[in-house]
Amino acid sequence: ISKEMKRDSYLIEISSQKLKTSQALLKMPAKINPICIHPMFGQGAKKIKNNNIILVPIKDVKKELTVAKSLFQGANFVTIDAPEHDKKIAVILGLTHLMNIAFAKILAKDETVLLTEKMAGTTFKAQKIISESILSESPELIETIISNPEVRRFGEELWKDIGRLLTDSQEGKSEEIINFVKTIQEKISKNVDLNKSYKKLSSMISKIEK
Repeated sequence: ISKEMKRDSYLIEISSQKLKTSQALLKMPAKINPICIHPMFGQGAKKIKNNNIILVPIKDVKKELTVAKSLFQGANFVTIDAPEHDKKIAVILGLTHLMNIAFAKILAKDETVLLTEKMAGTTFKAQKIISESILSESPELIETIISNPEVRRFGEELWKDIGRLLTDSQEGKSEEIINFVKTIQEKISKNVDLNKSYKKLSSMISKIEK
């Protein structure tokens, strides 16, 4: 497409994987200005302001960032190179999609899902909404997100930890499970207030159910 574009035109690329696309953009004719971004919001966003957009530098980071900011005024920009982008997105999108698709499959097999919903508490309600919203995306987009090569490593780590917790619970190793959870709580608590997170979750669900 770049061959057909006018001199000094801007080609804006918005895919969820950047390593291969950034390499392709580098090979474009000098007359074209590539802008490689990843908007971290979907079609449901009512405004751009305060939403996150990731910029992957291709040729001139200062120029590319200036153009992107002029097009998406009010957005929060993060600049990161292509390999690091794909690693971060593997967790931000890949792992979350992977977990929620598996969760949704279990719900899809539930023949008494209405009863399940009547019995549900805050955690289940929130998780169900997230999984359903992910399923609103096209299968092709979901496939692209979970096909990120970096997702496999995190997926295998998740699978390993699930296996460990299930084995410990079946073998009655309560102390191991408690210590496992405590270690995670301590590490996460260094950056966030877990009690505030729970209050935010409860508030979100309350607003949704009004």
